[in-house]
Amino acid sequence: MSTTRTRPNRQAAHRLALLESMLRVRRFEERCVELYSAARIRGFMHLYIGEEAVAVGVNEALTDDDAVVSTYREHGHALARGVPAEAIMAEMFGKATGCSHGRGGSMHLFDAERRFYGGNAIVAGGLPLAAGLALADRMTGRARITCCFFGDGAFAEGEFHETANLAALWQLPVLLVCENNLYAMGTALVRHQAQTDLALRAAGYGMASWAVDGMDVLAVEDAARRAAEGVRAGNGPHFLEMRTYRFRAHSMYDSDRYRDKAEIERWKERDPVEGLARRLREAKELSDKARGALEDRLAAEIDRAVAAAESAPEEPVEDLLKYVTSPVEASPP
Repeated sequence: MSTTRTRPNRQAAHRLALLESMLRVRRFEERCVELYSAARIRGFMHLYIGEEAVAVGVNEALTDDDAVVSTYREHGHALARGVPAEAIMAEMFGKATGCSHGRGGSMHLFDAERRFYGGNAIVAGGLPLAAGLALADRMTGRARITCCFFGDGAFAEGEFHETANLAALWQLPVLLVCENNLYAMGTALVRHQAQTDLALRAAGYGMASWAVDGMDVLAVEDAARRAAEGVRAGNGPHFLEMRTYRFRAHSMYDSDRYRDKAEIERWKERDPVEGLARRLREAKELSDKARGALEDRLAAEIDRAVAAAESAPEEPVEDLLKYVTSPVEASPP
């Protein structure tokens, strides 16, 4: 039996839970930066810092039975979905206890138990997978939806347009969530899209679409609940354009020379984490002492995740072919 997240009553406990979820993502990724800089995490790594409100707000609208398909910037999605920090950190270290057994790393987090289907390294690559999951649910009569996260860069790929068209044509139970951070990998949206209103473009495929302030977790949650309810009611796919911003470069290898530093600072003034914390303080719902205790609790949680990752075993050599399927030898003519 599925567990549905309760509809928020906007009381302090719920708002504090949202803050804790966003802070968990922020502090986890900040620790990953330290570990990456010390060469304890290797490979590619794409940070979600600045976009936490989207992952946390959207996941509040999903049930445990729903599926989530993500991108290579998916640490926040996985944490918000409930994938344990220890399993994610172990994956970052390439250890056998990682959520993908150490075979995927930062870009390929996967947790079938929580119906979290990646982590996909290819831009827009998760969209056809999401359509397939939604189609399977519809054909088998399962009352659940698939939520697919992707960036604004996906609009330059055929996979988005093919998926949007088929999802609308077949009325698939899929929620499309575009994290529009304005720069894709490193090209400004205005330089690669003639029409920059992405919700308007998605509406052209005949699906309900609207834009959301992706820096406000309460606005994100409200929009996601409205959209998810529409999908569950059989009204076909829904599209949300989350207007957000990543505070860090595209990846740890990116010199980030394509953005004006003053623009970055302006967006940081709308920090979704500190924005909610400020609202809670003003409402007398969060004291400095309580904030400190929350920070201490999360720091301890992440410390445990790092310690567990460091002590976890490497995958044994004899298991390297365990999940590899060999091609069937051709039968003689």
